[in-house]
Amino acid sequence: MGSRRRSSPRALSGAPLRLGRSRFSDLIRRQLDLFAEEEAELLAEATDAERSYDAAAREDAEEAYSDYQLVLETGAERLAELQAAYAATLEDDAAREYEAAFARAAAKRFPRFGAGL
Repeated sequence: MGSRRRSSPRALSGAPLRLGRSRFSDLIRRQLDLFAEEEAELLAEATDAERSYDAAAREDAEEAYSDYQLVLETGAERLAELQAAYAATLEDDAAREYEAAFARAAAKRFPRFGAGL
């Protein structure tokens, strides 16, 4: 009758192969691009606040750092809102995968804000 194969079948041509990339990578890249565009003022404010802190005299450093922290918290909150809004549309397993991928990508692209996710 027919021959039996002892080796595994070859991969289907055109089948996507994801090594180290999340299925959400393109979506997250677009979300972070939009964040950068919509939050350009906040990103500039974070840079300015960091510079002010770095340049602050010893007696003004605590207040400058507090101002910087407020900007960082605001950025982290806005990223978290973006992440949560999309994750809420997914099933539990997919939401966890998306959240982890988003957190990694956000921390890489916006290290000041993304570390809080």
